[in-house]
Amino acid sequence: MLLALGAYLTMQYLTGGNGTPKCTVVSADDEKTSYEFAPEQAANAATISAVGTSRDLPERAVTIALATALQESGLRNIAHGDRDSLGLFQQRPSQGWGTERQIQDPVYAASEFYEHLVKVSGYEKLPLTVAAQKVQRSGYPDAYAKHEPDATLLAAALTGRAAATLTCEGRLEATAYGGGPEAVRNALARDFGDKMFETAGAVVKSSRSAASATTSAASSAPPATGASPSPAVSALTIPVSDAGSADDVRRRGWELAHWAVANSSRLGVERVTYAGREWVAEGRAGAWRKAAATDGSTAEVRIVTGR
Repeated sequence: MLLALGAYLTMQYLTGGNGTPKCTVVSADDEKTSYEFAPEQAANAATISAVGTSRDLPERAVTIALATALQESGLRNIAHGDRDSLGLFQQRPSQGWGTERQIQDPVYAASEFYEHLVKVSGYEKLPLTVAAQKVQRSGYPDAYAKHEPDATLLAAALTGRAAATLTCEGRLEATAYGGGPEAVRNALARDFGDKMFETAGAVVKSSRSAASATTSAASSAPPATGASPSPAVSALTIPVSDAGSADDVRRRGWELAHWAVANSSRLGVERVTYAGREWVAEGRAGAWRKAAATDGSTAEVRIVTGR
């Protein structure tokens, strides 16, 4: 009975009480303002944001897209809807949005949404629900407004404006991407474009454990005599120092860092380090904290996987 109770309490601690992994985004100005969602939703939100910023669109465009997807699908890539509506934005093949397969590709769906949004004159200054409705032509034109607060929090984090505001528990889930550094690079290319794949640094192998990976990823010194070897880790380093001004660099860095956290469950990401802060996948403790043995540089984002 004691063992069973101990196991139950451990699970409650690691999962936040209900056994369901979660992600949380908080306001940079008021940590009491927050939004909780599932890893699947976080990964889809990160894709929507990445597609928008890769097109050099403003944060307002990303906010509108996220609010729309929250209303239409709850940020889930669903294979059903009203009539022939599908995917994150419930786009319809019969209305010229693309084939069923295309619409259920989150990158394609987000690209199509933005393609229509930028054709809306003055969309940045329009009320969010008006801008979204001009793209969606929904039977419920006012429905998007209620999602604006949550979409605003998400956009601030995922575009990198609000630093260290997105956290996830990071428990690995089954996914088509698999895991490991190559999966991370492929997902980066998928969401941000091939150039991002090229800038993601070569895989660094280490015999050090993930817990100490940030101190010296290139070190592979053998363990002391009689000690058990630590599991190897793999890391990607993504330079951001050429992103423009200091503010642009920091924003780009946090955009990539938050993207990695949002995708941690599906890609097996165990640690993300940027600007003197680190996120570690430790269940309920998966939050940003001061990184040990770093100089606080904003020149690169480091992503560590367990494969």
